Amino acid sequence: MPRLLIVAHAPSPNTLGLREAAERGARHPDIEAVEVVVKPPLEAGPEDVLTCDAILLGTTENLGTMSGALKDFFDRSYYPVLEEKQGLPCALYVRAGHDGTGTRRAVESIVTGLRWKWVQAPLILRGDWQQRFVDQVEELGMTMAAGLDGGIL
Repeated sequence: MPRLLIVAHAPSPNTLGLREAAERGARHPDIEAVEVVVKPPLEAGPEDVLTCDAILLGTTENLGTMSGALKDFFDRSYYPVLEEKQGLPCALYVRAGHDGTGTRRAVESIVTGLRWKWVQAPLILRGDWQQRFVDQVEELGMTMAAGLDGGIL
């Protein structure tokens, strides 16, 4: 059974709601044959990446870049997965209080080095909190899982 790994930093109730939305979308009842694993970045590591078939990353914008927790995940996982996981389908959502461009660029740089493939452009959730952010992240989780379920990722 294909495995979707969701690695998302959730330091606030709103960002926890986003991570839960990603999981809810990935576990949609119409998606039957995908295992979903959800971990905070400080608990996820290379063994999780090595055993997944796609990865959904979530982070806050912190000082114009990704969260320290997601950076730590990449620091610990980069070299152990570099050769074995090239082509891994991935997606990203960023909860950005400002514009999110620095965060997007930082993650894109690492993903380029890993040679993972983007399922879609990063989802940047900009500005003041909006309830539609939850729906967008839920749809992203569903898209990733449905792609695995349908064999197109």
